[in-house]
Amino acid sequence: MNFQQLRIIRETVRRGFNLTEVANALFTSQSGVSKHIKDLEDELGVELFTRKGKRLLGLTAPGKELVVMVERMLLDAANIKRLAEQYSNADQGQLTVATTHTQARYALPTVVAAFTRAFPKVHLKLHQGSPGEIVQMLLDGEADIGVATEALADVPELASFPYYSWQHAVVVPAGHPLEAVQPLTLEAIAEHPVITYHEGFTGRTRIDKTFAAAGLKPAVVMSALDADVIKTYVELGLGVGILASMAFSPERDPGLRMLDSDALFAGNVTRIAVRRGHYLRGFAYRFIELCAPELSEAVVSHAVGEVSK
Repeated sequence: MNFQQLRIIRETVRRGFNLTEVANALFTSQSGVSKHIKDLEDELGVELFTRKGKRLLGLTAPGKELVVMVERMLLDAANIKRLAEQYSNADQGQLTVATTHTQARYALPTVVAAFTRAFPKVHLKLHQGSPGEIVQMLLDGEADIGVATEALADVPELASFPYYSWQHAVVVPAGHPLEAVQPLTLEAIAEHPVITYHEGFTGRTRIDKTFAAAGLKPAVVMSALDADVIKTYVELGLGVGILASMAFSPERDPGLRMLDSDALFAGNVTRIAVRRGHYLRGFAYRFIELCAPELSEAVVSHAVGEVSK
């Protein structure tokens, strides 16, 4: 048994049992992948995959149990490397933070600036994706830290912590009729076309539920992944915008007006997450603490399941 065989087992499951994709992901040949699988099955004396001819269809009972062990073994192997790097080069390395556009654009800039000043030799990779992609990157070990509003709290393999609370806001072009509506109501908003986030991004589910609870179904004429796009089309007069309040600035957006809508929408909580059992370098703990000072290394490492260094 060797680590390449274990990587192939893990990747085979991740790639939906498509050996061509497994070979491409691991920079090897499909025949090599097949041989590694067969060699491991011969060594263990059990079949790990169900088959139809040469095609793999799924995992056998022992295969399902083995995959859990393989994930743990490969996670620990990666942790050993991080441990060695922590003690040999404490202020050098790479930190990968997976987040959404909204967080990268509006919540994290001051944190990133402070972090890069404190750790100039650490290469910080800021990867933007959907909440689902962020979860998968954390689970696959491709990201050290995830920051998003959706999805992170729902995955048992992740330890997640509140980062900050925020509200949705309604924005309109200067001179829009809704500026005269006092107090603003959901019914008044629903009389106009709406531009907001794409499904699954930045609290869109809460927006939909809020209108549905009031018996309303606004005409969402356009949805986007980030607030800058929403604001662009609102300013063109194509609809009323509903976006994260921190995305609006009177200085940056002189052609728009943010209406008082705090009472209309429930609050949202952006969260920071790491994979349980994932060894975090010292500078990763520092990044989290820069986001939320109450999230000390002791607090985070306890939840992640590590012993504080």
